[in-house]
Amino acid sequence: MALTGWDKDVSPYHSGEIALHRRLGREAKQEKMGRFIHRPYMPDQHREFFAQLPFFIAGSVDQDGWPWASILFGKPGFVSTPDDRTLQIAALSVDGDPFLENAGEDAPVSFVGIELPTRRRNRVNGVVRSAKDGVAVVDVVQSYGNCPQYIHTRELEFHRDPKAPVDIKREAFDRFDDASRAVISKATTFFVASHNPYDDQRVNGGVDVNHRGGNPGFVKIDGNTLTIPDFIGNFAFNTLGNFMVNPKAGLLFIDFETGDLIQLVGRAELLLDKDDDIAAFQGAERAWRFHLDHGHRLVGASPLTFAPGEASPNTKLTGDWQQAQERLAAEKSRNDWRAFRVVKVEDESSVIRSFYLAPEDGAATVRPKPGQYLTIKTQPEGAERPVIRTYTLSSAPSDPHYRISVKREDARGDRPAGIVSSHLHTTLNEGDLIEARAPKGQFVLDTSEARAAVLIGAGVGITPMISMVRQAVSDGFTRRYLRPLTVIHAAASTAERAFVGEFSKLQRETEGKLRYLSLIENPAEGEEAGREFHVEGRLSAEILQSVLPLADYDFFLCGPPTFMQAAYDILILLGVRDGRIRAEAFGPASLKRKVEIVDQPAQKEPAQAEVRFVSQPTAKTWTPADGTLLEFAETQRLTPNFGCRSGSCGSCSTKIRSGAVSYRNQPEFPTEAGEALICCAVPADDTTPLELDL
Repeated sequence: MALTGWDKDVSPYHSGEIALHRRLGREAKQEKMGRFIHRPYMPDQHREFFAQLPFFIAGSVDQDGWPWASILFGKPGFVSTPDDRTLQIAALSVDGDPFLENAGEDAPVSFVGIELPTRRRNRVNGVVRSAKDGVAVVDVVQSYGNCPQYIHTRELEFHRDPKAPVDIKREAFDRFDDASRAVISKATTFFVASHNPYDDQRVNGGVDVNHRGGNPGFVKIDGNTLTIPDFIGNFAFNTLGNFMVNPKAGLLFIDFETGDLIQLVGRAELLLDKDDDIAAFQGAERAWRFHLDHGHRLVGASPLTFAPGEASPNTKLTGDWQQAQERLAAEKSRNDWRAFRVVKVEDESSVIRSFYLAPEDGAATVRPKPGQYLTIKTQPEGAERPVIRTYTLSSAPSDPHYRISVKREDARGDRPAGIVSSHLHTTLNEGDLIEARAPKGQFVLDTSEARAAVLIGAGVGITPMISMVRQAVSDGFTRRYLRPLTVIHAAASTAERAFVGEFSKLQRETEGKLRYLSLIENPAEGEEAGREFHVEGRLSAEILQSVLPLADYDFFLCGPPTFMQAAYDILILLGVRDGRIRAEAFGPASLKRKVEIVDQPAQKEPAQAEVRFVSQPTAKTWTPADGTLLEFAETQRLTPNFGCRSGSCGSCSTKIRSGAVSYRNQPEFPTEAGEALICCAVPADDTTPLELDL
């Protein structure tokens, strides 16, 4: 049978679903998709699939308007399809379950069939044509497949005949007891029913029932309220759309160890805007709350045993509420130094070495954005006091650890060797401790953006690019959309080139949606373009024109100062707007941009000012000869955090207790109210003492 889509003039979605599509800017796209995947009949594949299932999840509505999520059991074949628009279920619901009572003639119903060993899932909504003698015949309204996201596998086996009469104990409640809390708090799976009573139940109204999955602890219990994160899915918003028009829900939790069924009804509350709690929950796009009205437990009701199998790979990209609370705590102390254990050391090239860092206290870390840097503190041999440096993270935000990749800066001519980089390369080993602060930085990639991006990195400047690419691929896996990316990787030689294996692997995994191009300035003898690398030479306008199709791109630059400036100038020459070019800027590496700058009137600095550091007992007198507040603090034997010394990175952001500052050079990095970037700040006047949280 040739498959056709939605054949009605009206949308397969109702106003509540459409409102959520519109909120995300997906209304037109989702309407097109919905007309393709929603069908008023069951494809043969679905009919065959339903016939082999030993259980069927069902949704219905009782006479008081409460939706209920149920589970129906039967030997394979108890669900049948006499034709592609008729569904027949020959199964008595478990004693105490209201499904058959709710599923009277002309009642809206919904079903989801899940094959747990394979994670296959298909859904069908309809209206009851007839119901008698334990057999419900349903007219199909909508039938469509669902992806296997967040479904954990289980092996099923009947431990008793599903038709055998069994006395089921029903325990009613209107508050969660300890037993219910225990099941819900460790649940990795539940089912939710919702109901739209306002639109035509034979078109786009009626009941919907669906699956929800996550890690143990993904459902939070607070009194009589549950909070559930909403992860990226198919963007149909069938459940949340119904909540938009009718905030009532029915939940089903299965105790896979005892066979108990916990059925709940209550009111739903949508949390569409991310507050701090939701933002801290890894993978959560939004959330919703369920406020219990009443429910019951059907003790030992399941004739099936559910042996645990494999966790869904999608849940590896999500968290739980305990982790979210730990992340909130970490966020509140983001400016504090924390001890990190080096759990792995790996050479990426002849000059770049990676250090994998895990928090010594085992608590959650602040989740970075792709492209941000980590501030570390270490004391090299011979140093009078600890030295602070910033290194871009080469790990992805979805990784369970931080990874910094450090280039060894050897002595060259009059330039001495890098004190910290040499120290890290020669003395920092697996098992050692190092101190770090939470990630910061504005040089980040929005992986959800539709515009293609070109990431140009040279030398160790490739580190933010590997973080950006790995996160884009990870997000693409969950969103089923990968932002188009091209990586142009410049290196002096193949020996000094880092992450080529990772980039090449990601290119293969994305089937070329990620493009990786290696530019080598000085190939070794025997190396050839097209084999060990792609292009020989330095970055040029000709190379960019040859590898980039004509399009509108965002450009990200990172590398040595001269390389970044040359790359920027080439892009401007090719007609790229300045606003399309982002760069990792640290001190001398800051770009000289070709944009009109309106001079700010110079502020007269005071001849002297009183400055107090909270860690010292007495105030000090500052004069313009003392330089910036960062330089002044260092003369007082303080060790403030810093990175760029030019107002670009934000590492030196310091809380102002009293007084005010002015800037010798206007910083690029945005500051919070009541904070100052002391690397380019000086006291504003001599009338009010300046007190800094140092």
